[in-house]
Amino acid sequence: MEPVRAKKHLGQHFLKDENIARKITDSLNLPCEALLEIGPGTGVLTKYLLELPVNKFLAIDVDREAVPYLKKTFPEAADNFIEGDFLRIPVDQLFDGPFSVIGNFPYNISSQILFRVLDHRNQIPEVVGMFQKEVAERIAAPPGSKTYGIMSVLLQAWYDIEYLFTVGAEVFVPPPKVESAVIRLKRNQVQSLGCDEKLFVNIVKTAFNQRRKTLRNALKSFRFSPDDALEELLTKRAERLGVEEFVFITNQVMEAT
Repeated sequence: MEPVRAKKHLGQHFLKDENIARKITDSLNLPCEALLEIGPGTGVLTKYLLELPVNKFLAIDVDREAVPYLKKTFPEAADNFIEGDFLRIPVDQLFDGPFSVIGNFPYNISSQILFRVLDHRNQIPEVVGMFQKEVAERIAAPPGSKTYGIMSVLLQAWYDIEYLFTVGAEVFVPPPKVESAVIRLKRNQVQSLGCDEKLFVNIVKTAFNQRRKTLRNALKSFRFSPDDALEELLTKRAERLGVEEFVFITNQVMEAT
């Protein structure tokens, strides 16, 4: 069977380095009950994932060439491969309990994958993924960093994030024009932010959409309850605030409405 061709419109860059594939696999915390690989492609990572002691392993790929190739390459695991789109398929069709996520994610949808993970955060305890390096740095960035932004705050509200290692372009076919990196997200103990979470998201997005402005100017469309601590926060820019400070601002807005 012909190898799978990388398709530009799907953002595919297939991993070819066995050592990197093993290193990614080893980054997953075990034991885990169930595991989903997103975008298995030619199965370089899949080969190692199939060796893991998990009760249920599935791999999902939107590429119509990839799934038949994987079924033929790993005939003993043919039922584990699904042709579909993780961004659209109902998660309860895949797993009825907790599952971890792993993959060399297509760069053009990597952010969308993580927002979908957030939607199912109480079912997904861990994510290990390959991203464009710039995106990985943004996700893992602490408050005060120039790369710290909307995705940093929203993901760090619910996950502890580790930047694991950088990956050069030469380990992919075709090689991307950027460096890549592997990060790990592990679900934290937060069950509730203690605020209106939709408003929290709105405030974070609004604050960073005008990140060069102080929060007083960036958030001028919101009403606040008077508070000395709030007055101090409003003199700062969005990139200086952590999750708890955005929660505090959210609650001050709620009190004023």
